[in-house]
Amino acid sequence: MFAKIKLRFLAIGLAAILISLLTQGSLAYYTTFGTATNVVTSGNIRLVIHETTDQGTPFPEEGIYVIPGDIVSKVVTIENDCDHPFYLRVKVVYGSTNQALIADECLKLNINSQHWTYKDGWFYYNGIVDPHTFSPWFLSEVEIVGSQLDQTHVGSVLNLTVVAQAVQSENNPVPDGDASQAFGWPADE
Repeated sequence: MFAKIKLRFLAIGLAAILISLLTQGSLAYYTTFGTATNVVTSGNIRLVIHETTDQGTPFPEEGIYVIPGDIVSKVVTIENDCDHPFYLRVKVVYGSTNQALIADECLKLNINSQHWTYKDGWFYYNGIVDPHTFSPWFLSEVEIVGSQLDQTHVGSVLNLTVVAQAVQSENNPVPDGDASQAFGWPADE
């Protein structure tokens, strides 16, 4: 009885091996190999910050002379100078030649809060800037607030620098249109 079972297992094993060999041979005839070369290029994001007066003339690079109470026209827009749409964020950095002068307390900025949202030290544009177009104005004027300025500050220089960053919006969805949630923003230094 055990001999019959052994013989049966042996026959089943040989049949399985034979079927396996025949199948491999037929599969080999239907298998093909090839090589594909994929080239991946990354996008290129370029922006230009434009600073003009309300008359549309370029804001003077050397700056202007101001006194407390002055309201200075400084219209800031950002141009998408590339072929890809992007999300945009902007921040304003202050500087002073007088250590006692605190720029935050000397300047009042007119920020376009309809199109820009402040979050974590940055103003995020509430949309996407399409290729070769301009963002809505970010800043339109700067008021020189006199509460911190007195005779000891005569001749001091206040610097107001606009910093802008952009990340691609293609294949980079954000929840509820919140550009601050876009992937790829550089870490703050």
